[in-house]
Amino acid sequence: MKKFLIFCTLFAIVCTALAQQTQKPPLHAKNWMAITGKPLAATAGATLFQQGGNAVDAACAMLAATCTMWDVLSWGGETQALLYNPKTKKVIALNALGVAPSGATVEFFKAKGFEFPPEYGPLAATTPGTPGGICYMLAEYGTKSLKEVLTPAMDLAAGYPIDAQTANSIERNKQRIKEWPYSKKVLLPHLGESREAPQAGEIFIQQDLLKTLTKMIESEQTALKKGASRKEAIMAAYDRFYKGDIADEFVRGCQEQGGLITKSDLANWKPRWEEPLMVNYKGIEVYKLQQWTQGPALLQALNILENFDLKKMGYNSPSYIHTVYQAMSMAFADRDFYYGDPLVAPVEPMRGLLSKEYAKLRATQLNSAGNDRSIGPGDPYPFQQEQNPFTELLKKRAFDLSDSNGRNFVPAHDSGAVAKAGADYQDRLWRGTTTVEAADKEGWIVSITPSGGWIPAAIAGNTGVGMSQRLQSFVLDSTINPFNVIAPGKRPRVTLTPSLALKDGKPFLSFAVQGGDTQDQNLLQFFLNMVEFNMTVQQACEAANINSNQLWLSLGGNKIKDRKPKPGNILLHDKTPESVRNALIKMGYTLSFDDRTSGPINAIFFDWKNGTLWGGSSNHGEDYGIGW
Repeated sequence: MKKFLIFCTLFAIVCTALAQQTQKPPLHAKNWMAITGKPLAATAGATLFQQGGNAVDAACAMLAATCTMWDVLSWGGETQALLYNPKTKKVIALNALGVAPSGATVEFFKAKGFEFPPEYGPLAATTPGTPGGICYMLAEYGTKSLKEVLTPAMDLAAGYPIDAQTANSIERNKQRIKEWPYSKKVLLPHLGESREAPQAGEIFIQQDLLKTLTKMIESEQTALKKGASRKEAIMAAYDRFYKGDIADEFVRGCQEQGGLITKSDLANWKPRWEEPLMVNYKGIEVYKLQQWTQGPALLQALNILENFDLKKMGYNSPSYIHTVYQAMSMAFADRDFYYGDPLVAPVEPMRGLLSKEYAKLRATQLNSAGNDRSIGPGDPYPFQQEQNPFTELLKKRAFDLSDSNGRNFVPAHDSGAVAKAGADYQDRLWRGTTTVEAADKEGWIVSITPSGGWIPAAIAGNTGVGMSQRLQSFVLDSTINPFNVIAPGKRPRVTLTPSLALKDGKPFLSFAVQGGDTQDQNLLQFFLNMVEFNMTVQQACEAANINSNQLWLSLGGNKIKDRKPKPGNILLHDKTPESVRNALIKMGYTLSFDDRTSGPINAIFFDWKNGTLWGGSSNHGEDYGIGW
């Protein structure tokens, strides 16, 4: 007993040290906060705030800037957002995810030998969502013109000193970039030289993109001169992108390179305002986007974990890690089978999946002794008074889960073309999907997880717009997920997942992270770090988390073997005590280690006691925040 107490004390000391020491200081402000993945993009948000804009204006400016800087996404990608409206005191969801184009059918891709849609190139593209998402957010809830909001991005497109991470990513991926003539023209200014990508600090110019953004502004300003309202003028710019000459060139360039997107695909698509999903965790309302994202998996995990005394277990103790891992495995198993586009039949059983009663049942199924390699989807239908129509399909879902070969813990698009021992994981986390967090003193809050069109991207003609690669998140086999089978006009189930939380009827947290399938793993632990272990927002951003690979990968590879779960694979912080490692090995886990395991989280905490904002910004790469 004495030895056990000594161990617990030493473990607590180590964990406390890990939790309290931060590499970056917290941000403090009383008027506004702007945080995103690039310093220059955070400056774009700060500029809009200083010009009198609200958090929506600033968020749109940061989003436009990050797209222009390829962090790593571009203008042809997708935008997922949660907003808090202080006037209605409601959380609103924006779905600006593109859809599968005409001709994108199961038969089309299977005929080409694919078991999932491809990772790269025009055939991986959904319709672009981010331009529409910016226009919708700004028109509905912003205060500034599109010209004012896009001015920082246009300045960047005219030429900015490119950062080392983006420049080196272009160089690493230059062979694939050369497959697409318009990408080669934009991204490789030094063709034929030993280094064909820009050098860090070199002025990187994107004339085609600047022309595209200028056309959108011209349409807005022309509409204003004709007497249009601010909202009508912004939508005139929207129409030019999706229905006018920009759309013509986008479609021409896409199809020239073998893509499927048509003019009607662009014209018929539009963003959607939606009701977010929510669960209450110990008095805190946590909001996520609907089941076209993986966001509800975090809500499911919280419902399961509410049945356990996590604080008593201790931060990152063996029992805590094991319990969180098992809860995540159950939630992700449901995600992998039951999530998809709610606008297309069949209808996902979300009422059952998010019920407290279903979570209690799943909690009783949690194996306290060791890792359960056979965790699969549950049956939520009885919890919404229905019978499961997929019972036979679940029986057929007999893939071999015993393969324990090593695999990266982040999707392939974050891995780059080189893998240096000890550095590849950190490099992957530095790049990829970014996040945008903004809040102002009026009470507007915006949390965005935009993505798509990452390097190496195929640029659509002379638009300067990199096409999305999100089509790969569909499946071609209903046995894997009957709700997420590809079809024209359908949205894929994506990993992108911003978060908002309210407490006592007031904003509590705004938080998001990049990293594919690890997003809601890291966000879950970030939230628990603050709520259960009383960390500050910066401590929670940097604190050691775990990452699981016991799930179907949403990105990377077009064969079943590339995506299959790796049960028991777990990533731990490299300062995890030996005793914890040994305990987890005895429970059946296979361990990997890294010095940063929290994911690139950005967050804003609302300190109502002092009437201030706290900002937390990831220590993984260039994530950066500014407050005032």
